[in-house]
Amino acid sequence: MALQALFAAIHHAHTKQALHQRVIPQCGKYFSATRQGLFFFDQLPLAEPKLKAVVKRALSIEHNPVVRYIVERHAPVHETLVTSPKVWQIICPRPDHWHVMAGPVVHQGQLIGAVGFTREQSMPGFDAQDLADLSAICLHLSTWVATVKGKGGAAKRDCLTPRELEIAELVASGLTNAAIGRELWITENSVKQALKRMFRKLDVSSRAELVSQIYT
Repeated sequence: MALQALFAAIHHAHTKQALHQRVIPQCGKYFSATRQGLFFFDQLPLAEPKLKAVVKRALSIEHNPVVRYIVERHAPVHETLVTSPKVWQIICPRPDHWHVMAGPVVHQGQLIGAVGFTREQSMPGFDAQDLADLSAICLHLSTWVATVKGKGGAAKRDCLTPRELEIAELVASGLTNAAIGRELWITENSVKQALKRMFRKLDVSSRAELVSQIYT
């Protein structure tokens, strides 16, 4: 896939979920990565204490020189720019993270997320061209964030069907699933399934979040 195609894919993504599920895997293939990921810091799953400790350490500027470089410079980096192979092996001993490259997602001058790619030990490390390409991708991701936040609820509503918008309006009015079903002449289960689809599209987990995303 050409770099321009990745830019177009980012531009046409309507939600963070679309970025996670479609765009970032395409970026992973572009960089021949073993693993890839996009992380928005305000959405990290930190409820589980053990997971919270792992994530906190992985994103710590004290323990992870790659993260420290990104935070300080808002620029992509791979592990050989900031540490030696011996030290990196101690920091991250996983064989599928032998080579690591990461870049920033920035909004209003603040680091709000990061995109990362890894390769196994048997694969070549990331090079200067990979960093240049990732820099361009990060710029488009940061622009995407600014565009979505700028559009607010209007952008969120664009990804919903007319029927889903009807359901959202009734949810905002405080109706239960059963009441929404009676109002729209559909079954309560149809309402539940529609809400599940809407939750996925909007990357939310509750009715309150859904209403907030669309109408604020």
